[in-house]
Amino acid sequence: MAYTDIDKPSDYFETLVSTGDGGSKTFTGLDFQPDWVWSKRRQTHVHQLYDSVRTAGSGKALQSDSDAAEGGDGGTYGYLSSFTSNGFASTAGSSNNNYFNTSGGTYVFWNWKAGTALNNSAGANGGSIATTGSISSTSGFGIVKYVGTGSNATIYHGLGKIPKMIITKNIDQSFHWSVYTFHSNTKILRLNGTNAEATESAFQSTDPTSTIQSLGTHNQNNGSGDTHISYMFCDVPGYQKIGSYTGNGNADGNFIYLGFKPAFILLKGTANTENWSMYDNKRTGFNVDNNVLYPNTNSAEGTSDDIDLLSNGFKIRRQTGLLNDTQNYIYIACASNPFVTSTGVPATAR
Repeated sequence: MAYTDIDKPSDYFETLVSTGDGGSKTFTGLDFQPDWVWSKRRQTHVHQLYDSVRTAGSGKALQSDSDAAEGGDGGTYGYLSSFTSNGFASTAGSSNNNYFNTSGGTYVFWNWKAGTALNNSAGANGGSIATTGSISSTSGFGIVKYVGTGSNATIYHGLGKIPKMIITKNIDQSFHWSVYTFHSNTKILRLNGTNAEATESAFQSTDPTSTIQSLGTHNQNNGSGDTHISYMFCDVPGYQKIGSYTGNGNADGNFIYLGFKPAFILLKGTANTENWSMYDNKRTGFNVDNNVLYPNTNSAEGTSDDIDLLSNGFKIRRQTGLLNDTQNYIYIACASNPFVTSTGVPATAR
């Protein structure tokens, strides 16, 4: 029985970790040329996000812990200057390379591949606004760029699957990050904040389809004349899952079945005002000691024992708060290994 069409998830997603030695540096070790790189110094420093649709270079960074427009201070602290066939290159700024390679600093880089060009004119394929980007229908990931109208509109994403999480930034203005999830088409979360989900006119109270996403009148994802970038994620059996669970407020927390061994997890309670949290399989390296980072803050890596990464899902070990209040939580997870490959090879626990 075939459980997945992706036997090697590292062809589409992979985490790199590094210890800085100062100056400019080229990072290698991926099995693909990335289209989206999310960088974080594991000590106190801002998150840096680059993608191939906006291209690389100083001034092209977005920061998940800020509502700032595209830009930042890469000229001072360094920036991602190019994407390579198996990684990316960083260039030091005037004050060394704090964002990527300062001496003695430790870093994590989450990397996604899309790779198929998207270029859809206004009025085609159900999209009233023109879109460009880079997508992968195989891995269910897309980067979609468009210019907002301020009025109800639709955009064509071309993934051929229904996006269940969409993370959007107005890159021209200081507006919050907008996060759509399948949990509600009338509410949004903010990636750069601890806010509970709020009712907003962002999606016309309409869920995405396998071809288009509906946009409302909200400036965060449809500001008139402003350029926006969306990172879209779809369910792909054995590789990627966007889901939810209800916390039980118990130290023996829920087990969440994914159908694969997770390499990356991003999650947030929809009703509380706790941080977002991020986990991966490359930092530290054993259960239950899976250190947390917070995409909405520049905080250093946390060391609380929150979660187990298992062969077919993850297990909550934190009693309350960040992961396990008695409320709803949404998550996205990417695989390191499918639970069972298309040839019947099983994954093992961490």
